Amino acid sequence: MTDPTPATTPAPSAVAVPVPGKTLGIVALIVAFFFSLLGLILGIVAKSQSKKAGVKNTPATVAIVLGIIFLVISIIIIAVSVAGAGALVSQCATLGAGAHDVNGVTVTCG
Repeated sequence: MTDPTPATTPAPSAVAVPVPGKTLGIVALIVAFFFSLLGLILGIVAKSQSKKAGVKNTPATVAIVLGIIFLVISIIIIAVSVAGAGALVSQCATLGAGAHDVNGVTVTCG
């Protein structure tokens, strides 16, 4: 008769250690799509928290990059819109009130 084989115990499961700033980094990543400046700020805060703990925080890094990109795009769109509105106001000041045909485009001032 042979000795029964001792039961092997399963290796202890890896316990998830919370990474400081990880959740904030994910939140920053999501927020960056809708409010670029806020996403950028949250990403920087999350990255700072993770850096103090000595861990990598990829979502925070991505949030920072996207926040910068979306912020620059937003600034460009605002600048172009303001310039266009200024040109329209200037054109209306020159033409006066009413509907005018300028280079095939109807401009209504009033």
